[in-house]
Order: sequence, then structure tokens, then C-alpha cells
Amino acid sequence: MRSITEAERRARLAIRHRLAPEARTDDVVEIARSLVALHATDPATVFLSVAARSRAATPDAVEKALYDDRTLLRMLAMRRTMFVVPVELVPVLQASCANALAVKQRRTYSRYLEQAGVVDGDVDGWWRDVENATHEALLARGEATGAQLSADEPRLRTQVDTSPGKAYSRPTSITTWVLVTLGVEGRIVRGRPNGSWISSQYKWSPIEAWLPGGVPELPADEARAMLLRDWLWSFGPAPVSDLKWWTGWTLGEVRKALTLLDVTEVDLGGTTGLLLADDLEPVAAPDPWASLLPALDPTPMGWQARAWYLGDHAPALFDRSGNIGPSIWWDGRIVGGWAQRKDGEIVTRLLEDVGADATAAIEAEAARLPGWYGDVRATPRFRTPLERELTA
Repeated sequence: MRSITEAERRARLAIRHRLAPEARTDDVVEIARSLVALHATDPATVFLSVAARSRAATPDAVEKALYDDRTLLRMLAMRRTMFVVPVELVPVLQASCANALAVKQRRTYSRYLEQAGVVDGDVDGWWRDVENATHEALLARGEATGAQLSADEPRLRTQVDTSPGKAYSRPTSITTWVLVTLGVEGRIVRGRPNGSWISSQYKWSPIEAWLPGGVPELPADEARAMLLRDWLWSFGPAPVSDLKWWTGWTLGEVRKALTLLDVTEVDLGGTTGLLLADDLEPVAAPDPWASLLPALDPTPMGWQARAWYLGDHAPALFDRSGNIGPSIWWDGRIVGGWAQRKDGEIVTRLLEDVGADATAAIEAEAARLPGWYGDVRATPRFRTPLERELTA
């Protein structure tokens, strides 16, 4: 069994994730491909993840790929998490993740409707009729907000109390429920936001605006294998538990997909990991490098077992739900955190002594960020202890 050291894993990370200076590119779509998908729960993450991996790209380049060229698309996928993905990956994610999620979403919302007693007769039929009417309204408009669509389809304004009798519960309209379901079904997509690149108030468009023929269908097993191959190239080697965690699939689904791939077991310092059989050659380590990654960046959120790059810094950098805040990297390891203050200042704090050369490289990376932010002020969606402390 081939042994792969932590140093080699860090070398792979540096090159495959385009964090070493020689691996950086201004091709926004290629950056997304390098990471399989860009984490997009916090809209700012998409843009700042590109900033860390590019030489001279700007927020305009990301918006151009998303909304003009439409070579990237925003969708719910693994672990019911929002991602920005290259359009060629959409069929893979639709078949491997989103279709199953759509079934769960519809089941959940139908149960709420039944409990509330707001629909007479067939709840599932009523729900699908509202979906179809909403989709038709969006096709007619071409692009619309939820409010505009609820004006066209009044049933979207149906109010449901999901926890009747609870002090915290308030009736809510089903507009978002329907739009989210149409999204995970691959029928509509979140388009340009109302506001700057940190806004999450999106307009909706038919999927045909990105994929003229709609989302091509793939067998679920085949799609899962395709996604695992992409992940292993970008994030491997890794134990099966990391694949299960990142995809959100059952262990059985992961193992079944792996049978369709040519993979090899490798030794990760006493833990068995997997690597593509055609990817066993060592990756040459780049020169030491520094990077400032945003909250929820795909690299630190790519593995469940993080000790080999995180060390003992989790309490300062993660919230209680497992979301990472802004992190400072030196040569493949997390060594600190950073934040943007209300006046735009980028502040950093090292959590260990990394030496003068590393400190200078980190300061140079921090100096790049104000030019990317411009007048934008972005507070991470999920606040972490060190980020809160730096901005207090």
C-alpha cells in the first residue's frame, strides 16, 4: 500500500486548489472546476474564494461568469448546501444530489400543508399544480422576484404556521417553499441578486436561461461515480468517511459509487484513504505560500477529518455548527484568522509563530484584499469566535 504523508497532501492541496502562486489563474470557471464547486451559502464566499486563487480577477469577472456568460450556476446540492458550479456539472449534481433532495422537500412541505388544513383534497396534486403555475408565470416573465411571482400566482401567498401553539412560530407564505422546490427539481435557478455581490436577495430565472435544453438526465449511480471521481482528483487522498460527509450520501451509496471507479487504497499515517488509480504519482511541493481564505471556503470545508491542516485551531475558527470563519494559511496549514472591519480594514491574527518570512507573505496577501472589496463591507453569515474578536 502506497503511503502518502501529510506534506504530500498539502502539496496536492496547494496545486489542485490553486492556492500556490504558480497555480493561480484568472479563469473563474476553472477555479470552480478545481474545487468541484464553490461554497455559496454566504454569497461573499464565492467571490472571495476566487480572489484568493486569482492573480488579477475582479468581482466583475465572477458576475460575468454567473450572469452574462452563464458558465456558472447557483444550486442546492451536497448536504442541502448552496454551491456555485460549472454548468457542465449541473446534470451530475442534479442526478446525484438534487433529485433526492426535491423528494424530501416536497414531502416536508406537503406535511406542513396537511397539518395546517389549508388545502381541501389532494395536497400533493394541489402542490404540483401551484409549482407548475409558478413555473409558467416565470417563463412568461423571463426573470422575477418571489414577490412578483406571488402576484401572478396568488396561491403562493397561502399562509402556513409550521409550529402552531409555539410562542416563536409565525405564519409564513409558501412562496419560498415552492421556489426552493422548483430549484432543486432543476426547473428554475437563482439569477442576479438585488444589490451587490454580497446580497442573497436573488431574482429567479427558468433553467433554460442557463441550459437551453434543460438539465440532461443521468442515472443516479453513474452521476454519483462521476462526482466522486471529481472530488478524489481535487481532494484525494481521503478516507471513505470524508467522501460520505462531503456528499451527504449514505455509506451504501458511497460504496456503490466507488465500485464504478478504479480507486486504490493508500496509507494516510495509519488511516486508510482512497486515491484514483491513475493519480498515484507524487505532486511536487511548491515553494512555501500564503493565502487568506474566506469563511466557508471549499478548501477547509472539504474534509471532515481536518487535523492534518487545522491542528488545534478549531475552537477559534469554527462555530458550534461546524462552519469555518476566515482563515490564514501558510504552506498548507491553517495558522490564523482574519476579518474585515466596518471601516474596511483587513485585520489578521496568527495563532502560532510562523517566522518572519511567512508573516511577510501573509501581510502581502492581506494587502490584496482591500482592492477586491472596494466599498463593500461583508460580515460572514456565520460568525466565529476569532472573527468576532477581531471586529469588536
